[in-house]
Amino acid sequence: MKILANDGISASGEKALQDAGFEVITTKVAQEQLENYINEHEVGVILVRSATKVRKELIDACPSLKIIGRGGVGMDNIDVDYARSKGLHVINTPAASSSSVAELVFAHLFGGVRFLHDANRNMPLEGESKFGTLKKAYAGGSELRGKTMGIIGIGRIGQETAKIALGLGMKVIAYDPFIEAVTITLPFFDGQTVDFNINTVSKEEVLKESDFISLHVPAQKEYVIGKKEFELMKNTAGLINAARGGVIDEVAMVEALDNEQLAFAGLDVFENEPTPAIRVLMHPKVSLTPHIGAATAEAQDRIGVELADQISALLK
Repeated sequence: MKILANDGISASGEKALQDAGFEVITTKVAQEQLENYINEHEVGVILVRSATKVRKELIDACPSLKIIGRGGVGMDNIDVDYARSKGLHVINTPAASSSSVAELVFAHLFGGVRFLHDANRNMPLEGESKFGTLKKAYAGGSELRGKTMGIIGIGRIGQETAKIALGLGMKVIAYDPFIEAVTITLPFFDGQTVDFNINTVSKEEVLKESDFISLHVPAQKEYVIGKKEFELMKNTAGLINAARGGVIDEVAMVEALDNEQLAFAGLDVFENEPTPAIRVLMHPKVSLTPHIGAATAEAQDRIGVELADQISALLK
């Protein structure tokens, strides 16, 4: 059977599929050409990340498809329910990229509290001529240790984020409408572990009490953080979104930053991908990455192998 990894697959995942007897195609096929390509080559499995969309029309037009695989967590680029109603298997890898996303959250956090995102913009331009001025401008940083980390959505990625926060000596509070309590097991290099029990609290409490807030929620019909939420937050708070674009009202966010209702933001995802708003991209208080939360070599290896294992189990 032929497998089209349209948004790429790690070498280890490709090898695992080939060892299981599948033909893996890594050609990048344009969205508008997918239907013809799948039918012409009788592709049985299509693997995507966030770029390729697998909608109802494509599913109806490609009878050879048996499995749709998403390398990652969110599946808002796939018509999941419709595909399953047509007898297709839809799979993803919810655990494989959790650590990578959580580490990126803290890359943004460390950058925010020490102004690295802005310093890295200005040092190449003015570091030689205004070194002292820049040093003074960026001298008021703060530490994460001892601060309160608020997590909205305490699923797999939220829990990985909590582990790093706890390891840094932060207090963790969380809101999740579907989870009342979690036990976070913090592992150390020598095999020792420490368990932390976290009982979730109200969203309002997280907003009011947190020094930093990280979002770990699926795509929503409405904003999770908008004007009302910014008004509840500390004006010294930092906000990180490495979850899904559209869960933060970016117009309200920029307004909050301009009005000093919010200290800084870190965004890996945006309302208008792949063309984020210029006001967001140019704002000096926003740390930016282009949707790379799961884009580590380790995560991509785990994703590829996990997809291969699931496909083999379904088709063998």
